[in-house]
Amino acid sequence: MLTLSMFQGYMCTGGRHYQPLPKDDWPASVIAHIMTANSPLRPVMTSRPIAPTPNTEKIVQFPDPPPEEMTAFYDVNFPAYPASLSLHFGNRETTIITSELATGLRPTESYQGILFPDLLVAFHVDPQAGVARKGYLIPEQGKPPDFVMEVASETTARRDETVKRDAYASMRVGEYWRFDPTGGQQYQTALAGDRLAGGVYEPISIHRTDEGHYWGHSEALNLALCWEDGNLRFWDPVSGSYLPTFEDERADHLAEASARRAAEAHAEVEANARRAAESRAEAETNVRRAAEAQVRRLEEELRRRQDP
Repeated sequence: MLTLSMFQGYMCTGGRHYQPLPKDDWPASVIAHIMTANSPLRPVMTSRPIAPTPNTEKIVQFPDPPPEEMTAFYDVNFPAYPASLSLHFGNRETTIITSELATGLRPTESYQGILFPDLLVAFHVDPQAGVARKGYLIPEQGKPPDFVMEVASETTARRDETVKRDAYASMRVGEYWRFDPTGGQQYQTALAGDRLAGGVYEPISIHRTDEGHYWGHSEALNLALCWEDGNLRFWDPVSGSYLPTFEDERADHLAEASARRAAEAHAEVEANARRAAESRAEAETNVRRAAEAQVRRLEEELRRRQDP
């Protein structure tokens, strides 16, 4: 039988912290229940274990780029610059380098308030979040992209130099570059860049070479962006060489394959010459042995004739 001394009441003091409740303050129903004979106090389930509720919140994915924004194929994707830059920087678990990825400050399934840079580079971010979102959501990543670039086209050139420049500045993107493969027929210049300073963009110095090429230094990438006869190149001042393009890799592959075939052909020629020399040596050995055998036979025949 339960007694009052066997029961201890508690009162909530806020949150999940409880203190003993004085007996004088116990509810009468509780005291009556305890004092009733043959009425054991049975534990009452005030709550039951609840399995963790899976996060079923739908991730708002950005839309695919509209056709007029897909201008990066020939100058960015075909040369394989996203892959080349990824190999150059490494750290793929914390780096996003991609093309035509929706970028914005708010999740949306519409095109309002988002941009599709032809090349985007962001360090110390979460690539998997970008995959799930189908875009670069700046608050989700915790920072704006470090570098974006647009490639000129007839349909986007004017917006690239005005509306998008202001939009990238409002997103606090560190550097905004513009590349015109036509050499300034669509943009005002063949190559241009802006660097964020005090919340506004300031032009990056662009230099002209004696060959009529243009280049400017990107502090975000520590690379020089180059316009060379309508082609985009990235120059690494540390290695003193260009980042390889697909054509560079293809040329190197073909050169290696050609050198390998030449080496194999040379080895085959040497092997044939060696086999021919071995055959000649074997033939000479056989001739010598046959001659020696003939001499021995003649000598034996001469001895027989000389014996009485």
